[in-house]
Amino acid sequence: MSEYQYYEFAAVDRPLTGQQQAELRSRSTRATITASSFVNEYHWGNLKGEPLDWVEHYFDAHVYSANWGSCRLLLRLPRAIFDAPSLLDYTGRKGRAARSQFVNAFDAVDTGEHCLLDWWFNDDSGEHIRFSEGADGAGWMARLQPIRDELLRGDTRPLYLGWLARLGSGELRDDDREPPLPDGLKTLTPAQNALAEFLMLDPDWLAAAAEKSSPFAAASDENERIDSWLLELTEDEMRAALRMLLEGRSQEAERTLRRRFLAWEQGQVPNRVARPTPRCVSEIADRVSFHRGVREQREREAREAEEARCKSVRSGYLASLLADEDSAWSAIDSKLQRGSGSSYDQAFRALQDLAEAYAGAKRDTTFRRRLVRLMAQHGKRGAWVARLTKAGYM
Repeated sequence: MSEYQYYEFAAVDRPLTGQQQAELRSRSTRATITASSFVNEYHWGNLKGEPLDWVEHYFDAHVYSANWGSCRLLLRLPRAIFDAPSLLDYTGRKGRAARSQFVNAFDAVDTGEHCLLDWWFNDDSGEHIRFSEGADGAGWMARLQPIRDELLRGDTRPLYLGWLARLGSGELRDDDREPPLPDGLKTLTPAQNALAEFLMLDPDWLAAAAEKSSPFAAASDENERIDSWLLELTEDEMRAALRMLLEGRSQEAERTLRRRFLAWEQGQVPNRVARPTPRCVSEIADRVSFHRGVREQREREAREAEEARCKSVRSGYLASLLADEDSAWSAIDSKLQRGSGSSYDQAFRALQDLAEAYAGAKRDTTFRRRLVRLMAQHGKRGAWVARLTKAGYM
């Protein structure tokens, strides 16, 4: 199997300068480099640089995939939006991450100005055909990049999915407790579903973990809370936010306001439903078999429904053949007159359909009689006769 590695980087908050693009070009002559991205595939060799360094200094997002069963998502976000102790609930690590190729399934690197969130999946078993069947990298960036905006808006579900990735990679013990359980884990966004797929999360573990997650707040409810919070803002605070917007700092303005709104919401905790007590890994594990059974039953029912639909479609098609059987036999005759191998194949498939239709209607005698009539015209076509003989029609 030939080597395949895919690297894609995206600049979101600010475009790359000409100097930065030149620096990146010095690392690769083949990459596609723009003011907002770097994309390259490697079938030999490797990236001349460390992705963590590139994300720290140039980019806001990075996706990596290799056909030996490894993939990675890196996101750079403003350090101020995260509370360091809270992040440790999800990553379980302290300090700056070791810069090795294989790190924990989910990690956070504090650079001072930014926080680099780092999701990994490594397939040591080699059993996942996703990596071996073809180029897996292209397309993931578009699906995963919205995760960054969701995190900026205070959605912690991607962090919890990272914790589940750690659980799936065997980094946790049965008595380890889960991090704060976010709302809406049963109704992930498209980007979060893509992240679960990217990290190969076990759907039954995800369902068990989501079991006690409250529904995500309706937009109308959040709008009401925002309205209540806006009434408490002073003129100076609103003026400062408007100034940022006019100075072209819209993302900074949104982050600042969102952070303050979330802090205000935390102050309203006595008026909100209490969070469930964090569970041990073993408690979640106890529910996995139940959700596996539910999923398998749902898949079985979906399979049976699809099989019934296909059977109905097939029955309708076969009935239509007998409704105009003369035309069906004439079509076979026309194909045989062309005398080519492909036309013989088409005629043979059509004959098989007719045989099935006649058998279903218990009119096998009619089929045999019509076949004898057909062979009176085409019985000297050796390739055609060979097909019928092999199938048992002769």
